[in-house]
Amino acid sequence: MFIKIKNNRHLRTTLMFALTTFLAGCEAPLNLEGVEQEMSKAVHRTDQLLGVAVSQDRVVVVGADGVVLTSPVSELKWQRQQLSNNPNFVDIKLCPDQSLIALSMEHQLWISEDQGQHWHSSDIPTQESLTSVACGPDNSYWAAGSFSTLVSSHDKGISWNEQSLNEDAAITTVQFFDSQNLIATGEFGLLARSEDGGENWSMLDPIPNEFFPMTSYFSDPSTGWVAGLGGTILYTDDAGQNWQTQDTPTDSPIYNLFARDGRLFAFGDHGTVLEQQDDRWRKLDSPNIPVYLRDGKLLDDKRLLVSGGWGALFTVDI
Repeated sequence: MFIKIKNNRHLRTTLMFALTTFLAGCEAPLNLEGVEQEMSKAVHRTDQLLGVAVSQDRVVVVGADGVVLTSPVSELKWQRQQLSNNPNFVDIKLCPDQSLIALSMEHQLWISEDQGQHWHSSDIPTQESLTSVACGPDNSYWAAGSFSTLVSSHDKGISWNEQSLNEDAAITTVQFFDSQNLIATGEFGLLARSEDGGENWSMLDPIPNEFFPMTSYFSDPSTGWVAGLGGTILYTDDAGQNWQTQDTPTDSPIYNLFARDGRLFAFGDHGTVLEQQDDRWRKLDSPNIPVYLRDGKLLDDKRLLVSGGWGALFTVDI
């Protein structure tokens, strides 16, 4: 059925009134008070906070879009800054000289020598994707990523050296034991060791079942843990010749491990915070939030600071 309205003044008037009322409703002033309140906070609900470091008496958190949060360790009062060009940070480490290095997805290393207050960047000349960073005992900078690539700088980021272990696998973690001994873990169970400061590497027997360690931690060259999907954590006490599965109370992926003062913690998806106790892992009492947790550091012997997606930034009593 078709209705002619060209000559029906009453119907045309009624429709125009309805349309005008509808458009007026659509153009009603937006209430931006809630948005402004959110933006005025130091931590936003949209923040993706991917790394935590503690430098002397300050804690520094980095995330996507160039976000850097700093606070005194003693009393958490966050200050927010957003670095130029909005680098997307994926990792941060503290160097022995107390400087901080933060890796971004844009192939840059950002360096701070004043506890995160000011930063300058160094471009890393590689085509590979870089996902983790480490600082050597000599304050050298190391980044690792796809195609078993390692890039390093021994002059504060002025120049870089790139090498590959020639494996089509991403390195997820590089760890120093001392100035000469390092270990690297990565995709498809990759396990490699260097005994000359990273100049040369030898491949060890891979972790069984091509296990993908999203993170790893070794307390010494023989004793270590790797963690990944399904809440799986594997343990070795013979330098990777054998691995045992440790019981965990979660099926969620584990993204990071952190150890200090003989304590070992794990952080994962669905708000997972674990601590190892007597070869078993137990969940710590943390907020029940459906977000991933990416990193954490001890603030003192009673507080663990944890960061993650969607503005997750909180302390856990330990």
